[in-house]
Amino acid sequence: ALADAKTDLAGIVRGHGLHTVCEEAACPNIGECWNHGTATFMILGDVCTRACSYCAVAHGRPAPVDTAEPERVANAIQQLDLNYVVITSVDRDDLKDGGASIFAGVITETRKRMANCRIEVLIPDFKGDEAPLRTVLEARPDVLNHNTETVPRLYRMARSGRRYSRTLELLGRARQIAPDIPTKTGLMV
Repeated sequence: ALADAKTDLAGIVRGHGLHTVCEEAACPNIGECWNHGTATFMILGDVCTRACSYCAVAHGRPAPVDTAEPERVANAIQQLDLNYVVITSVDRDDLKDGGASIFAGVITETRKRMANCRIEVLIPDFKGDEAPLRTVLEARPDVLNHNTETVPRLYRMARSGRRYSRTLELLGRARQIAPDIPTKTGLMV
């Protein structure tokens, strides 16, 4: 049954033309997670505008935004009958809203199909702009996640194009804008 879950997940993701951070970032735990029917959808393409030193996701000039992606992600979530989903993205510094509208679209489309599915979004820093953060929070994810990744001393080396203070500011703003939405972060160890 576990092998079937892995095949189904991979087939559905590919069938909808979607990406997972599991594959794109070459996660060493992909086999374990996929065998348990767990994956993290990665929206906004598979090419990041930043080049963080720890990450295996391709970086460079991304393809144009696919405005139909929110519907395809929601359809895959429904087909997989997920009760909890994590949505992340590549950084899209080339977009005015950093891709916030696509995050909001995925949340909205998923809620239309699966009202009881809990949705966690793992968002980029949106270059410190408050408006994209508001766009995501107004779509009402169940959990807002933004990874800190490392300590201030190592930030410039590990997190190209990001600032530790901006990460803390984003997390603080999220708590002010939507105190009822749990906010979390993660560190690499």
